[in-house]
Amino acid sequence: MVILAGAAVLFGFATGRFFLIGLLAALIYLGLHLYQIYRLEKWLQIGSELEPPHAYGIWGELYHHLYRRERRNQERERRLRALLNRFQDSAAALPDAIVALNSKGEIEWLNKAAAKLLGLRAPHDIGQSITNLVRQPAFTALAQNRVSETPLQIPSPVDGSVYLLVRIVPYGKDERLLIARDVTQLQKLEQIRRDFVANVSHELRTPLTVVSGYLETLADIKDPDWVDSVNAMRQQTARMQHIVEDLLLLARLESDKESTRDKQPVAVPDLLEDVLREARELSRGQHVIESNLDPNLLLDGHRSELYSAFSNLVFNAVQYTPAGGRITVKWHTDESGAHFEVADTGPGIAAHHVDRLTERFYRVDSARSRELGGTGLGLAIVKHVLTRHAATLRIDSELGKGSRFICDFPADRTRARSGVTAG
Repeated sequence: MVILAGAAVLFGFATGRFFLIGLLAALIYLGLHLYQIYRLEKWLQIGSELEPPHAYGIWGELYHHLYRRERRNQERERRLRALLNRFQDSAAALPDAIVALNSKGEIEWLNKAAAKLLGLRAPHDIGQSITNLVRQPAFTALAQNRVSETPLQIPSPVDGSVYLLVRIVPYGKDERLLIARDVTQLQKLEQIRRDFVANVSHELRTPLTVVSGYLETLADIKDPDWVDSVNAMRQQTARMQHIVEDLLLLARLESDKESTRDKQPVAVPDLLEDVLREARELSRGQHVIESNLDPNLLLDGHRSELYSAFSNLVFNAVQYTPAGGRITVKWHTDESGAHFEVADTGPGIAAHHVDRLTERFYRVDSARSRELGGTGLGLAIVKHVLTRHAATLRIDSELGKGSRFICDFPADRTRARSGVTAG
């Protein structure tokens, strides 16, 4: 370009037509640039991964930089594609069904296990709404909830004898990952455990009743050499009977489907008055027991089960609160539903124990629990009863500051009193 400009200046001075020669040189210069632009456009159109056209000056530098940038982008794209392929291969090899959903709940990708467990097909079902393909009310509710911390157990749409544990996990920008795991074997093992516990508990009931009867007879014999031994045996037999009864109750709660029993309006205030009367008898005047009960708040459910749950919480407060302590029982409602609350001024519970309190036989203080005659099953029973009533248990406790147990029932379970009596 410099040579062209210099030649035009010299030729213009030599011929005396400087303006005409300058205009002609400018047109030639513009034409060369237009030609390079044309070559650039063709190169980009054909594919910039090819070797760039040969050029001098600034156009040569431009081709060189564009080519290097394109090669870097291609290398980055190749690595990302390889990483994506490895991820998809890894996900496809998992035994769990994995389905990627977009913000509309439409399928974007699925692995092989999704076909086996959920009956989905690729690429036929790509772009389809997941709720149109898995038609189960509980699953639809889970999918529409968008984010749920609680997994759902459902029968497989492909085979009703296969049970799936389904979870939906958010990721990316308003996208979700559906994960379904085959838990059929775990379900069978759990059923075997429930049957074993129920059968053993049932078989233990009769011999314990016989032993208890004989001990009652021996207690009538006022032999000072045997009184202490007989009383100790009677206490331990009674404790074993309580454990057996609680195990049988747990087995029934686990095996008896709530849908097979009709829910009835339960007069919870009347039920709680019975519980409080027994709690005061258990306390023997050692505690201040207060109550604040909404007299018109009723609950749809099963009276015997609710009695078991509420009495366990209240009796625990009496047993574990030192003499002179205060126990407060509340039954009230707000916009979220009904709430049963038991608060005490007992020793409190350390934070690391709270999450395990509803496990069977879990004890914060084993020695004290045995001394008080606890079975370690009370809160497990509470948890199962609440689950069957669509309710949840909250525990708020701190060492040295007492404990508070709150049962939260959904609003659609509540109703106002209209001549209903407890029974």
